Amino acid sequence: MLAGAGVLATGCASGNSGGGVGTLTISLSTSTVVAAQDGTPTQLGVTIGGANPGSSVNVTASNLPSGVTSQFVPASGGSGGTFSLTAASTTPSGTYSANVVVTDGTRTASQPFALVIAIAASVANAVDTTLGVGGKLEEFMSTSFQPSEGSYQFFQNHTATEPAQLNKLGPQHIRLQAVSHGVPMKANTGSAADWDFSVLDAVVPPVLSAADNSPEFQIAVAPGFLNDPTTGHFIFNSANVQAFADYSANLVKYYNKGGFTWGGTTFVSPSYPQHPITWWGVFNEYNINGLTASQYIQLYNAVVPTMLSVDSTIKFSALELAVADPTTDLPPFVASPANGGVNAQVNVVSTHFYPTCNRQDVDATLFSRVPQLVQYINYVYQQLGTRTDLKSVPLWVTESNVNADYANPDGTSNCNPTVKFVSDPRGTSAFFAAFRPYVFSQFGKAANQALYHWVYAADTQYGEVDFNAGSTYLSYWVDYWLGQMFPSTPTSPGPDILQLSVTETSSTEIVATRNSDGSVVVMVADRAVHAPGDNNGAGDPRTVIVDTTALGTFSSATSLTIDAKTSVSSGPVPVSLTPGQKVSVTLGGYGVTFLKWKP
Repeated sequence: MLAGAGVLATGCASGNSGGGVGTLTISLSTSTVVAAQDGTPTQLGVTIGGANPGSSVNVTASNLPSGVTSQFVPASGGSGGTFSLTAASTTPSGTYSANVVVTDGTRTASQPFALVIAIAASVANAVDTTLGVGGKLEEFMSTSFQPSEGSYQFFQNHTATEPAQLNKLGPQHIRLQAVSHGVPMKANTGSAADWDFSVLDAVVPPVLSAADNSPEFQIAVAPGFLNDPTTGHFIFNSANVQAFADYSANLVKYYNKGGFTWGGTTFVSPSYPQHPITWWGVFNEYNINGLTASQYIQLYNAVVPTMLSVDSTIKFSALELAVADPTTDLPPFVASPANGGVNAQVNVVSTHFYPTCNRQDVDATLFSRVPQLVQYINYVYQQLGTRTDLKSVPLWVTESNVNADYANPDGTSNCNPTVKFVSDPRGTSAFFAAFRPYVFSQFGKAANQALYHWVYAADTQYGEVDFNAGSTYLSYWVDYWLGQMFPSTPTSPGPDILQLSVTETSSTEIVATRNSDGSVVVMVADRAVHAPGDNNGAGDPRTVIVDTTALGTFSSATSLTIDAKTSVSSGPVPVSLTPGQKVSVTLGGYGVTFLKWKP
């Protein structure tokens, strides 16, 4: 389209003595112009050379996106002027190729420029009490380990860096999920040989020594002799329920009460008594692992009191659901005890979130499933609110990553067994630097109170740290800085969520918070997909102008960006900014920027 045409009369052409006509030229004051969606005008200087003396010159801007208007104001002397460009709130954000076109009779000259339509985000000096937990972002970051025969060697193999690197990450209530050979009870013959804690003892003590020294031990599965040998699922009957409860009680004795005696041998954790385990989870993803909702509730109601009889101070994570149909899983659980609902202690309820189990799903599909889980979170709280004794129970997302798929023993995909398993690099690429902050912000604003990474030491699909090399992935730094920028602990709940006005929400995720010391953090995540078919694409550039005028003045400010350019070994480096009322953030594709102002 053409817009903002202007006409000016020229005198002598620049650089052409004697009134002769030179080559018609255009020069611009800048090659890139940023126009915010809030309608703030921006200026582009235009200088024209070689025009016919005394002639009328027509100046226009072409290829402007819909909603952008321009007005050309000639300068005195006839050698150019200034375009004023204004974007509407309906103009899609992004970068466009535009032109300034000058016509002098039969001659035409054109000069391209990049027009960046910027999202405008205005932070208010007020808490948004409709978000989070009464207006607070009370969401802590954590990570996970799965002790088994294939992973227990991690701490032994990386003594130079671990658990110091884990400790630096700062996870709270690290999740321990023992499976396969990590399950310490092997049989039920009454012999000391029934128990083998060697796999657990290689993983649990280092985890207990790290971070808050308070992991969640998730009793994911029953000992093998209680399971169906074909399906691997728990065989549900009253005898097995009691056996599972007794097994769980012995785990509490092992870690918290100086051990238990079996077959004449006393088994006690090497971490006792320095680090007992307070948090426990009962069974993993029952809704896809062979139990009905009614069976799980019966199991939970039997196991929890048995464990509490050993240690009355421990706390419990219930459900640990694979994301499925919440209307199937939750109503039976929250029904009154008289109608078969839970009657044992519940401290948190937990769910898991993976947006896909198919490597072929495109980036846009993974992003689109985040709002679906937000609806799920809202439904969980709605259901908990139907019982007065559960309405204050928080939700934790205790497993989360980009893809839930893994390889079967024959190398095929577990989720798509007709094809070979292929690792999804989006768990550690720049995609993750957009995806995880988006998830963190959306879930935290929905009052989720914990976000766990699955899993700490693994490959490029799952890890924060490379299991073999011990080196950090980009995902480590994303999770680290989310925890640093938005700290939330039991003694110091998270920051206030500030009211925010944003002109476009379809391609970025923005959240603004204020800490108790008066510092303000604004997170800008670029989740714009470049092309619909992109799968681990680069993303599309976005610019956001953050306005903190309403918050007054600050003494210092920093910016920290994590994207494809970030060093995976040393992480991002904060950059000092001159404190101002408006800050422009530009991300060249998938990534996140944290702005922090200090009073």
